[in-house]
Amino acid sequence: MEEENKEHITFKISPELIEQVQEIIAAGNRSEVLKFLDEYHYADIAEIIDELDFEDSIYIIKLLDSEKTSDIIAELDEDVREKILENLSAKEIAEEIEELDSDDAADIIAELPEDRQENVIAEIEDAEHKADIQELLAYDEHSAGGLMAKELVKVNENWTVTQCVREMRAQAENVTRVHSIYVVDNDDKLIGRLSLKDLLIAADSAHISSVYIPKVDSVHVDEHAEDIAKLMQKYDLEAVPVVDDDHVLKGRITIDDIVDVIKEEAEKDYQMAAGITQVVESSDSILELTRARLPWLFLGLVGGVGAALIMGDFEHMIKDHAVLFFFTPLIAAMAGNVGVQSSAIIVQGLANDDVKGSINNRLIKEMLLATLNGIILAAFLLIFVWIWEKDIYTALAISASLVIVIIVAGIIGTFVPLFLNKRGIDPAIATGPFITTSNDIFGILIYFWIAKLILGI
Repeated sequence: MEEENKEHITFKISPELIEQVQEIIAAGNRSEVLKFLDEYHYADIAEIIDELDFEDSIYIIKLLDSEKTSDIIAELDEDVREKILENLSAKEIAEEIEELDSDDAADIIAELPEDRQENVIAEIEDAEHKADIQELLAYDEHSAGGLMAKELVKVNENWTVTQCVREMRAQAENVTRVHSIYVVDNDDKLIGRLSLKDLLIAADSAHISSVYIPKVDSVHVDEHAEDIAKLMQKYDLEAVPVVDDDHVLKGRITIDDIVDVIKEEAEKDYQMAAGITQVVESSDSILELTRARLPWLFLGLVGGVGAALIMGDFEHMIKDHAVLFFFTPLIAAMAGNVGVQSSAIIVQGLANDDVKGSINNRLIKEMLLATLNGIILAAFLLIFVWIWEKDIYTALAISASLVIVIIVAGIIGTFVPLFLNKRGIDPAIATGPFITTSNDIFGILIYFWIAKLILGI
């Protein structure tokens, strides 16, 4: 495609650019608009449309031909795409869909209401493309089947080199990028891959069975997207074939699809770490945003009440040693920070499949690390409190509490995500408010208990 071969300088959206586009559209000169947009990649045009008002967005979509607008629509922000599709007829959407690869087409149709899905699919004229989309829609969106595209190049082991080249040319017309050539048997079962170099140097009459490479990585149609991402990352794969229970070749997953998966998972984990229970966008309604944020905020409220009750039990200590009260926020903050640090490292390691060995070894390592950090920090705090209060016992009580609190926070921050992962629960939930709140409560309890012990109150 010409669009794929065009060189592009780094694109940057700006108010001046948006204003220029709006002025050209307002002038009503269709040829001028087409000339202006022709200089930009479809992904850049999608970014421009995201910033335009709805009327101008629809104007551009209906002005350009389906070959280009199909890619633009696939790149649009979901909310913008939803509004645009609502204002296109089923036939117009079908025309866009027919220009897309099956995976992108299925993703867009899946966003439509069920009644519109049926209408759009009915308008698709290419029977094979229609069947491919319907097959993809039947899979879970987070599985290999939901991610894969049906477009690929495959050859039969019994073909000669001459026949193979002829068939490859025909198949490649429908494939945007040829990452790999897959070899199948007469039952369409994946048995290997074909090297272009081996194909080029083989005799024309040679059979593919004598030149193909039997070793090929593949994934099952029901395999989860995160596991596929780890596989492709580990082996630096640009594409991976997808097979069913009988090892029949069903499609392929390319690296661009996996990048989207990684991005979505990173966004989800980041929001969970911030105490947001579901994936939301800044453009979502106030009710949706409240529903996502309120549960963890309520947990924080409960944790704060719990901390207040604990401090209430040590009220007489605070009266006699007011300085203990002044260091309560420091103890709580250090407990929360250490816990979040420990859990974040573990969660990241679990996500990258870098966490090896037993839980006990991890806990021991984190305990030793927390002990070293705690002693260094407590030494500075001991000197500070001693100089300030002129009381070695008070200084010792506060600094000793800090060491124990840091150790406990590190253990909790390590154990909780490992435990959740063992139970099949997303360990990202362990970061943020959950760890912070639990460590705040434990930290304050340990702080006053050790202070009471050392000060002999």
